[in-house]
Amino acid sequence: MARTLLVVDNLADWAPYYPSDQLVTFEGYLATEQNENLQRVRVINLCRSYGYLSDGYYCSLLAEARGHHVIPSVKVLNDLDRGELYRLQLEDLSQTLAKALKSREQPPTITIRSYFGTIAEPAFQDLTRILFERFSCPVLEITLSYQPQYPSGHKWEVSELKAIPHHQLNEMEETYFANALDKFSKKVWRKNRPKKSSRFDVAMLINPEEKMPPSNRGALKKFIAAGRHLGIDVELISPQHYVRLPEFDGLFIRETTGIDHHTYRFAKKAEAEGLVVIDDPTSMLRCTNKIYLADLFRTHRVPTPKTWLLHKNNALHLDNLEKSTQFPIVIKIPDGSFSRGVVKVHNRAELDQKVAELFEKSSLLLAQEFLYTDFDWRIGVLNNKALFACRYYMVKNHWQIYRHGATRIDSGNFDTLPTFEVPKIVIETALKATQPIGNGFYGVDIKEKNGRGYVIEVNDNPNIDRGIEDRYLGDELYHLIMAEFLRRMENRRKGTHAG
Repeated sequence: MARTLLVVDNLADWAPYYPSDQLVTFEGYLATEQNENLQRVRVINLCRSYGYLSDGYYCSLLAEARGHHVIPSVKVLNDLDRGELYRLQLEDLSQTLAKALKSREQPPTITIRSYFGTIAEPAFQDLTRILFERFSCPVLEITLSYQPQYPSGHKWEVSELKAIPHHQLNEMEETYFANALDKFSKKVWRKNRPKKSSRFDVAMLINPEEKMPPSNRGALKKFIAAGRHLGIDVELISPQHYVRLPEFDGLFIRETTGIDHHTYRFAKKAEAEGLVVIDDPTSMLRCTNKIYLADLFRTHRVPTPKTWLLHKNNALHLDNLEKSTQFPIVIKIPDGSFSRGVVKVHNRAELDQKVAELFEKSSLLLAQEFLYTDFDWRIGVLNNKALFACRYYMVKNHWQIYRHGATRIDSGNFDTLPTFEVPKIVIETALKATQPIGNGFYGVDIKEKNGRGYVIEVNDNPNIDRGIEDRYLGDELYHLIMAEFLRRMENRRKGTHAG
């Protein structure tokens, strides 16, 4: 049976409305196990804040990890956080705005609020419906601005979009909200179709200033050569080339990715323009946050070290953690990379201290049992197939493959092997980890212990350095990756011509 959950920070936030058995606090949702008997679960996220790494952000993130249909989605939250992202999807609204504001005396700026895509004033109904399909939020505040400088003499545009927490509504707005929620809960959700494109030029995004890029200069040259061999023109671009993306057919991101970062904006714009994108924004969303991955792995029974979620406002989590496992324990901030934001604690005093420091950056943290191995496996996976395998060894006298010092970063040694020499359980575990994420390009870090593989994390932007990951396959590694770009671009072109 289907079920709808209304997630709030505190039950008191629902005081203006009728009691509902669908209501659950974020703490309650966080502790809820996946119920396999439910055919469909819809989550309406009504937390007080939707900011990055807030409880509201994690509510949407974990809902997606659990396979629940949620509004607002993490994509919508990230889009609305940056004007340059959501404005990409507003360029075709001129006629809708003109119809809504035709022959009306209006101030130069109008602010309206949409409740699940509905509004009390009929003139704006088409506009709010379209915006809800693109930015599904319980309450969306829309600011319209009059622009007199256009050749036609005037033009209205959507100048700002903002997700509004429901607790900020006044009494009249609460009535609109409740009625809209009641109607919406009976509707079917749907997704938009991506655009198509037809040219064969690939932009490779790099940052010349990055100290630890995912590909060194030698590897970049190899990618360019492999592309040329396949008839693909690969051009290096940097962050200032954002407006050039529509010139290309594909985007290959060879810069360390992040959600609160220009790499996500590049991926999002490229996807909106119909480019083939690696790393695609969905993979970035799913891989760059360890909290999401932990819940996704639990849902899909991917083997990992024992893992616990720690919530900033729940002191009992630390007590339960101490009872559930032995020290040392590894604590991770959700969006760390290259071993940054990961600490090992040896006793309760260290646990309290480090957790307090990390909670300044995120309302949720990840705790894992400590599994020591001499090396971590890195399995490169593209389109659900294993491409390469490396063993990354720990830094001497250290427990990680990277050690960040005050003035230098040390890394351990490595071995590169053919995938057929890797233990079967390691390859199987890597593929099981990436299947619920997507069909992109991933680097799966696995610890092998007692004949089992344990996934540590999945990277959406795995390293490909000349002389390391390509040591066994050589030029063939670059050829395989660019050939996948070619295959996807050809499929896009066929789809466009067929349409």
